[in-house]
Amino acid sequence: MPALELAQQLKTRFGALISEPAEFRGEITVELSDADLIAEICEFAKKQLGFDFLVDVSSVDNYGTDPRFTVVYHLYGYGHHCSLRIKTNVGEEESELPTVTGIWKTADWHEREVYDMMGIRFRDHPDLRRILMWDGYPYFPLRKDFPLSGKPSEMAEVAFTRPAPMEGGPFVTLPSGGSSTAREPRVRTPDTESKEAAVAPNEERK
Repeated sequence: MPALELAQQLKTRFGALISEPAEFRGEITVELSDADLIAEICEFAKKQLGFDFLVDVSSVDNYGTDPRFTVVYHLYGYGHHCSLRIKTNVGEEESELPTVTGIWKTADWHEREVYDMMGIRFRDHPDLRRILMWDGYPYFPLRKDFPLSGKPSEMAEVAFTRPAPMEGGPFVTLPSGGSSTAREPRVRTPDTESKEAAVAPNEERK
């Protein structure tokens, strides 16, 4: 059964809560309008539609818009070899949605990583704690207002961080008509998005 047909079955079951399936380069995506129902949607996808493997849970920071965050569930079925992407949005103020660890055990570490890097919490997760950064780290490094060079932090006898100069290149390029120095600073500062606040390569060596 094609993935599009499976997505249509999800749409038929949950009606207006699920968007019309969108296809792009052979991949099917649907969007859930109510994040609080994600566990119910995922349980149906697994038990009724055969998506028995949770490949990944990822997140997007829509910085500057509301709702701020998009959480994306990547599903696969070993029986029918189809993939499905389910997206849902959650606001910054709440920053929480139900866990799906009771549906797929692999959600445990996936949800912990999203929590650690983006600060989105998963209600009723059995062990929601940081998985990459240390306990007590005050920031969420994948948020768009977190500078690429990092932020200083100090936790006595545990760990610390200092801003680290970037190496230039595509990940720090700023779109502009300025010089290459202005477009590829060593440090971006999304808090201000100011070119003047960036340190140019030659200046950094002084």
